[in-house]
Amino acid sequence: MEEVKLLKTWSTPFGLRVVQALKLKGIGYEAVDEDLSNKSALLLQYNPVYKKVPVLVHNGNPISESLVILEYIDETWKHNPILPEDPFERARERFWAKFNDEKLLPTIWAVFTKEGKEREEAMAASVENLKFVEEELKGKKFFGGEKVGLADLVLGWLANLIGVFEEVTGLKIVDERYPLLLGWMKEFYEVPVIKDTWPPHDKMIIKYQAFYDKYHPA
Repeated sequence: MEEVKLLKTWSTPFGLRVVQALKLKGIGYEAVDEDLSNKSALLLQYNPVYKKVPVLVHNGNPISESLVILEYIDETWKHNPILPEDPFERARERFWAKFNDEKLLPTIWAVFTKEGKEREEAMAASVENLKFVEEELKGKKFFGGEKVGLADLVLGWLANLIGVFEEVTGLKIVDERYPLLLGWMKEFYEVPVIKDTWPPHDKMIIKYQAFYDKYHPA
């Protein structure tokens, strides 16, 4: 019997992308929700380097870092691939996954956490990055074409967290300038196996309002 365990938190996008990959593959797993203010001995044992989630534990072997985990899942369970066969297309999916984690997500997070001039600069950078994403979606249903792939899973947080950010900040981040992106967000959100994985919106608002208040004390 295979043992698959996933150490994560309920609210962050990094664990969610792994949950969604496992669901797409139909892989059964045990979820272990961590409290990062009081990290478990299990987490410290399995990820002593970064001491962060998510960590996938497969038959006792821990794999850390969400992008690494996604590729491991795809290589271990070959059915319902999330990366295409073609090397160029695989590279393209990896590129957009990296773009999200290194450019897009940090700039939008800065809009959420910064104030004044720093927020304006973060918003300008976010607009630029969102334009690139909009361009990439031309003529496509999903980033990889007709079905959900690696880039969709990594950028999938937009379908969920952007609405939370906008509600908490009162700022519009993804608007009618990005019709293809808005269409993709709706499409991805409603994918049957994906739809069941989203954390409760009301709980997310409470969680991210608390984050926001910490960064913007009255």
